[in-house]
Amino acid sequence: MNRALTRISLAALVMFVLLLININYVQGFQSSTLAGEPENTRAFSQQFLIKRGAIYATGDGGNTVIAESRLAKNGNGKYQRFYPAGPTYAPVTGYDSVFGKTGIEEADNKYLTGTASSLGLHNFISLITGKPTQGSSVSLTISPKAQKAAYQALLSDGGHEGGVVAINPSTGAILAMASSPTFDPNAFATLDTAKLAKVSKRENAAKNNPLLSRATGVTSPPGSTFKIITSSAAFSTHAVANPQTTVPAPTNLSLKNGHFLINDDNGPCANGHPPIIQAFWLSCNTAFGALGMRLGGATLHKYANLYGFNDAHLNVPIPVTPSVVPKSEAAPAFEAFTAIGQFSDTVTPFQEAMIAATVANHGTLMTPYLVQRIQAPDESTIQSATPVPLSHPVTPTVAGDLTQMMIQVTQNPAGTAFATANKTVTGGIEIAGKTGTAQNGINNTDLNDAVFTCFAPAGNPKIAVGVIVRGGGFGAAAAAPIAVKVIQAFLGKS
Repeated sequence: MNRALTRISLAALVMFVLLLININYVQGFQSSTLAGEPENTRAFSQQFLIKRGAIYATGDGGNTVIAESRLAKNGNGKYQRFYPAGPTYAPVTGYDSVFGKTGIEEADNKYLTGTASSLGLHNFISLITGKPTQGSSVSLTISPKAQKAAYQALLSDGGHEGGVVAINPSTGAILAMASSPTFDPNAFATLDTAKLAKVSKRENAAKNNPLLSRATGVTSPPGSTFKIITSSAAFSTHAVANPQTTVPAPTNLSLKNGHFLINDDNGPCANGHPPIIQAFWLSCNTAFGALGMRLGGATLHKYANLYGFNDAHLNVPIPVTPSVVPKSEAAPAFEAFTAIGQFSDTVTPFQEAMIAATVANHGTLMTPYLVQRIQAPDESTIQSATPVPLSHPVTPTVAGDLTQMMIQVTQNPAGTAFATANKTVTGGIEIAGKTGTAQNGINNTDLNDAVFTCFAPAGNPKIAVGVIVRGGGFGAAAAAPIAVKVIQAFLGKS
């Protein structure tokens, strides 16, 4: 009898110990995971009782609040998100709503809500000291000056869809991500579900898709900005020795099967055999089309990939739609049109900024990032960004050659962007850039997309900018002035 009772007692003790271990494991190690489960209705209702961490833009050296939580009026102690300059930063912050989250609000939600495992000790201390649970603050690399200038420049363009991205070439820090059209995230922050349903229905049904970021989520043909990639491949493979090496630039480039590639003015490029630097500042299609056929589609694809094309995993931590250059189809027309940024080439403004940033940083592409620092409620740092190289597309020598050519685009009187980006226009800032005017639609019936990629100052780069204005026309006329305004604002020359 005593032996049976002993066995039962031991079994009960083991089960009690196991239960105690499981409870502690769940609370200590699985709390963050369980809190993030969408089926966890308790966590869903509790999230609005926690003061969500603020989001700051720190790229100019300050702490500009771009998202914060405030007690909602008649919200029974619930907090409501507030965005002081909502539409300006919408592609960055996204929104936090009862129905869901986007942007940084979604990407760093576990930190903003205080449920990240790295905050376990902070939350435990708050629990035993009786302090309310709070989320961590997230400091972004965004420059308020550059962001505001980019957004306002897009708005003043005349209603075209467009996107702008600016990057610090030496670190990869993202300085601006602006989009037009955009939306006001404050409209999604309401706790009134009926009101939110109307807002969500209206915004999602809008023909111009204001919720879609043109900075990171929409691709367009790069046009002649792709000639930077073609030139990179040519210099790196020694198909062209240096910027003064002459290249054939006929009036018509035969692509076989009766098809021809022509220049923008339907005429010859210079004397038909210019140095590549001249073909670059004049943006001669036949010169670079012939060079593409000589290099081959596989080589163009290889160097495009080194610059960040075809990367389905780019996350900053907001996902970036991949820019695409297809693999070689071993066809002259494919190779020629790819080399001038037409055919099936597509890019985001983000990718355009990455191209310029690579050249500016002596041929090294730094991993782009948006989050500079995450701080716990007690202001201790729990995460901080460290710049890391992503790839080395070209050597410093090749980057120097490309810089020479890009400077001529804006500073040579015959350069395609001289009228809108020379030093007189920019207030003394020397910009190195490349214009693109990309044809669109069936039989090119749509208005051309305007594209511009650049960095400045050319001799000591601090900022690289990519701009795409859909249906804007010529890159020099529509996209370059936007980039100039962003650069002037960031460098304090506006």
